[in-house]
Amino acid sequence: MAKILLVEDNEMNRDMLSRRLLKKGYAVVMALDGLEGVRMAESEKPDIILLDMSLPEIDGWEATRRIRAAGSKSPIIALTAHAMSGDREKAVAAGCDDFDTKPVDLARLLEKIEALLGPAAGA
Repeated sequence: MAKILLVEDNEMNRDMLSRRLLKKGYAVVMALDGLEGVRMAESEKPDIILLDMSLPEIDGWEATRRIRAAGSKSPIIALTAHAMSGDREKAVAAGCDDFDTKPVDLARLLEKIEALLGPAAGA
């Protein structure tokens, strides 16, 4: 079972997404802000990280840079409600492996997770 680190400060988004990922067979650990996300990326050694870009303490862009600077190779999918032209490129430049918009389309997000981890990673 693959372990997902979900870094999301919005309680409703965190609850909805974590429950749906658990139902799909993933183990989910959660962080509520960017600094906690950086710490948990190191301590939890997740298989993949879902990282909101609009976070308290430090934003997702800076959290990604710190996670990569610490040596983590875990794939990171940036999640943002503010999808603007150039955001995908900015996410990749910061060290993210993929990018998805909110509200999350679970089927699309699962495809991205499976593409990065392999199809047998979930259930």
